[in-house]
Amino acid sequence: MDRLTELTQLLNEASRAYYQEGREIMPNIEYDRLYDELLKLEAETGLSLPDSPTKNVGYRVVSELPKERHASPMLSLDKTKSADDLAAWLGDKEGVLSWKLDGLTVVLTYEGGKLTKAVTRGNGEVGEVITGNAYNFTNVPTEIPYQGRLVIRGEAVISYADFEKINAEIPDADAKYKNPRNLCSGSVRQLDPKVTVRRRVQCIIFNLVSADPAPAAAQTVPEQGNEPAYTQLSLFDTSEAISSERSDGSAADTFSTFMGRFDWLSSLGFTVVEHELVTAVTIHGAIEKFRSRIEENPIPSDGLVLSFNDIAYGESLGRTAKFPRNAIAFKWQDETAETTLREVEWSPSRTGLINPVAIFDPVELEGTTVTRASVHNVSIVEDLKLGIGDTVTVYKANMIIPKIAENLTKSGTLPVPDTCPACGGKTEVRQDNDAKYLYCLNPDCPAKKIKSFELMVSRDALNVEGLSEMTLEKFIARGFIHEYADLFGLEAHRDEIKEMEGFGEKSADNLIAAAEKASHTELSRMLFGLGIPGVGLATAKLICDHFGSDWEKVRDASAEELMTIGMVGPVVAEAFVQYFADNAKRDPADRLFACLTVEKPALMPQEEKIFTGMTFVITGDVHIFKNRRELQEKIESLGGHAAGSVSSKTTYLINNDILSQSGKNKKAKELGIPIITEEEFIALTSPADTAG
Repeated sequence: MDRLTELTQLLNEASRAYYQEGREIMPNIEYDRLYDELLKLEAETGLSLPDSPTKNVGYRVVSELPKERHASPMLSLDKTKSADDLAAWLGDKEGVLSWKLDGLTVVLTYEGGKLTKAVTRGNGEVGEVITGNAYNFTNVPTEIPYQGRLVIRGEAVISYADFEKINAEIPDADAKYKNPRNLCSGSVRQLDPKVTVRRRVQCIIFNLVSADPAPAAAQTVPEQGNEPAYTQLSLFDTSEAISSERSDGSAADTFSTFMGRFDWLSSLGFTVVEHELVTAVTIHGAIEKFRSRIEENPIPSDGLVLSFNDIAYGESLGRTAKFPRNAIAFKWQDETAETTLREVEWSPSRTGLINPVAIFDPVELEGTTVTRASVHNVSIVEDLKLGIGDTVTVYKANMIIPKIAENLTKSGTLPVPDTCPACGGKTEVRQDNDAKYLYCLNPDCPAKKIKSFELMVSRDALNVEGLSEMTLEKFIARGFIHEYADLFGLEAHRDEIKEMEGFGEKSADNLIAAAEKASHTELSRMLFGLGIPGVGLATAKLICDHFGSDWEKVRDASAEELMTIGMVGPVVAEAFVQYFADNAKRDPADRLFACLTVEKPALMPQEEKIFTGMTFVITGDVHIFKNRRELQEKIESLGGHAAGSVSSKTTYLINNDILSQSGKNKKAKELGIPIITEEEFIALTSPADTAG
């Protein structure tokens, strides 16, 4: 009972941190190990506690969002790490193999062709209503041709590319989000839908729950009479076999299979999860195909899901107390390797937080050589009982991020430094929620200075070419740089710089010229470079635009004024005001501003915003623009709106493959929306305009 109680508490604490608070207090591999131990112990003893995680699913709802009970429980899936187990489970039936997406599960409801409700999974029985946020998912249509009541399930996710872009705009290394899943969870469950818009949340559909018929008068009628209307079906999570007829009288068993349902949902404009039809014979090859694409998969996943293709057969199998029997999850068998811990590098950041990084003998994992893994905090160092020379096992979480799985030696001899490795100043271990962190107490720590200056000279800030972290470190050590304004006084140290190792007369002149060039800049770049918590480059631009790039107005802005700006909430506004209330920060910022020639960005006249009121959707590959993002920025610069899904409000769908049978192309054709290529898009702009 003691071990049962301990395991239940540990796992529930980890689930609460992960699902409710967006934190990770133990690696996934450790959670799985403890979960399997608890499952085995419960089976052996016949005992389990009322709050055992093997009996409950999801998280308990704690936010201020409205709550709603699901019509039917949303169960989690049983799991295996063996491909042979999947083949045996499938037997002689066909199955559908798809990504197991790592985000937040939501239920979407459509009535009369309109999105009317969205609810999170919650604890499987009660979820949170997030309808306002779902309207802002980048790829979810708010209107569809199907007029009946449609209920579907999907996974809200943030792509790796968008995750990295959002993190890049956060100057404070310690404030950056840990992974896309945590960021997505917080973004979907916001009270302010504008946050969801900014973070480009997507929803990938993985199941059709029900599709009830609309009244006869509301059924879809094709305008030209050449295409059959959408059949109004009645689909339920029951064992009853589903079949229907199209309006032209031809038989259609589309809805009796998972593959058919995916095709139908795709034709309505939904983004469905990537999937493949498999048998017990082909499933091993399909798993390897998915495995080989993990590195290039743009969406976070933590395994695969196998479902019976025959809906009626799968539903006829029923369910256990926690798991349905019509599907099973496959988690990657983590490839682990033993190695020897040689060093723990304590790396100070700009805020004084000192992060432990394990360095070990090289090992091959998932096709790459790994020598380092972040340990995150002091609590994990203590839990692993680390010591130099210990034998540890390492793995890649989700086959991507190196982590220590286990310490086989557990010497526990690694000391937590009482002095900062950068400045020799005193350190302090602080308790933050459930974890301990190490901080440097010296306000003049050079590591803090170096990281601050590194941000200020970075590409998105003042962009001083040639001032690397190593060069900054040398200049700070020699006393050339004490504050930001000193970046533009390097001419006074020219003779000393040209005599330094790695420099010469030409490189010294180039560096001074680069600083002079960087001094002609926009105010938003300087504001971003100050590293105010929560003020990324996009937010800095909005603030500066709001105040007409007037430094005094920006610097003296009140929280109330700032919160009238779209992307600025109370937390960022308060951090902004507090930053400039501190003279130790305000005065150096003033002196930096005095060194700059601030150029106000040119505003496009309203009459030149030729796409005002127009909505574009981009799909497929782009060939002229560098990527979809660049094309989207072009649309927005001309006053247009770039949406993620086709609807009746769409003006143009941009797709270089006009003949594509994608869901977006089909929907555009059904709604009579023009499909244009990049060349045709460019032709819509002024003749002199080009993609560059």
